[in-house]
Amino acid sequence: MRTKRRWRKVVVTLAVAGILTIATSTGPHDAQAQASSTQGKFNMSYMYFGNPSSYTSQVDKSGQTLDVVAPSYFHINADGSLQLSDTLQASFITDMHQRGKRVVPFLSNDFDRILGGKAIDGREALADQIVKAIKDNDLDGIQLDIENVDAAYRDKYTDLVKILREKLSNDKEVSVAVAANPTGTTTGWTGLYDYKALAAVSDYLMVMAYDESYPGDPTPGPVASLPFVEKSIQYAVSQAPSNKIVLGVPFYGRYWNQNAAANGSGISAQTLSKLITTYGGSVRFDSASQSPVATFTIRPTDVESSINGNKLETGDYTVWFENEQSLKEKLKLVSKYNLKGTGSWSLNQETADTWDYYGLWSDGFYFSDMQGHWAQEAVLAAANRGWMLGPAADRFAPDAALTRAEAATIIVRMLGLKNEAAGSSASFTDVPATHWAWQDIQIAKQSGLIEGISDDRFAPDQIMTREQMSMLLSRALHLTSQSGSTAAKRFSDVPAGSWSAEAIAAMSSNGLVDGFANGTFRPSASLTRAEMATLLSRVQPLLTK
Repeated sequence: MRTKRRWRKVVVTLAVAGILTIATSTGPHDAQAQASSTQGKFNMSYMYFGNPSSYTSQVDKSGQTLDVVAPSYFHINADGSLQLSDTLQASFITDMHQRGKRVVPFLSNDFDRILGGKAIDGREALADQIVKAIKDNDLDGIQLDIENVDAAYRDKYTDLVKILREKLSNDKEVSVAVAANPTGTTTGWTGLYDYKALAAVSDYLMVMAYDESYPGDPTPGPVASLPFVEKSIQYAVSQAPSNKIVLGVPFYGRYWNQNAAANGSGISAQTLSKLITTYGGSVRFDSASQSPVATFTIRPTDVESSINGNKLETGDYTVWFENEQSLKEKLKLVSKYNLKGTGSWSLNQETADTWDYYGLWSDGFYFSDMQGHWAQEAVLAAANRGWMLGPAADRFAPDAALTRAEAATIIVRMLGLKNEAAGSSASFTDVPATHWAWQDIQIAKQSGLIEGISDDRFAPDQIMTREQMSMLLSRALHLTSQSGSTAAKRFSDVPAGSWSAEAIAAMSSNGLVDGFANGTFRPSASLTRAEMATLLSRVQPLLTK
């Protein structure tokens, strides 16, 4: 996936309606099942292109989406020993750790069959060298990416991975990039990878579900058609646990010009976008492969362009690539097969808008109204914790006002309260036992968290105000005002003797709510679902204390 082809959550910190926060909560009438993961799907990306001095900025463009970055730090010398790249920078590793991301370099043989064989044959010494390099450079593990080595090395390669797993502590990652194998072959270099045995001695397998077409391929075709990708996943999960399978997706395409010799050469999504604009190209979507195809013509009189230093010849170009539509279809497969997550080749090839949808879709939340929304990360965290989803599978309704029924359900889920205390009949005439939130409202009431608007009425569809939510959360978290706290705010529209003053003071002094620039709190203003998700992101750390 490397030399022959050389070609893992945006932080939002906003003061919205006076609540300054970041992420997590959910509604009750959700069309989807509660999320099983509290952290979201795993995401990693390789780092190969661009100057190492720009690596940090490359990662920052992806926001909070990536868990692991895999730079090209480890190569193989002619004798099969480890070669450290001069691109390794301690400052980048420090930057990533400060951002809560792990740095797991990949070991590449640069698609050289001989180098790969020597590395595997000398696996004991190579493993010791890798372990030392990881410790010396404060790295977080190793991903092995040896390619183009015959299947005769199959057992030896598995043994190399096993040796590394035994030599490295459990907090260090050992993962393996494996060729896509949609037909289940055990021959050729695709047969090098014993999925079942490798999964048993590694943290996960990164399935390189791309390069369906390849450099030198005479026939233009998709880099990763959806049928090719899905068959590759189906084989993988037949051999290894789904939670040890990471789906690799491409951020690049391949181009053909029948008048030139560079057929099937790689092109980044970024570069292609510029070429389409420069030469007035067009794009169609191939329904069979679920892949976009671009065409453009470079005439002798046109401005010159190059890719990776290679001038593009004149002629008619056909480019198979990936875009938002095709990537979303692939990301759906992560939740369909309950995979561990995704990997991508490679960072700095994607278009800037990729991260607007990547985290949501790879985690299995297809909220069309959240893409690019200011609270996207907050909502994603809420959904992953199982606290909030949406009124439909493809909609979250972030700007809708939060109702009392939704609020009660969110708090019950957040606290993990069970239904032992719930009675067998409704205690409110307007919340019958058939109401979607009946049980959670019962639990919230009997736990002393929320009251009705009268003895027999709850008003489940009435909107939740800012002061009501302050009261509800202060009760749920047993908060008291922190005397002497500099974080406490006095709001001009919250009189000291008002019924909500103490709760608002408690929330404010604990750093959970803020007011508006004019010094007001707007206690009777409604709270939106997006704001609730954002508020609960501040609340969440208090639940673990």
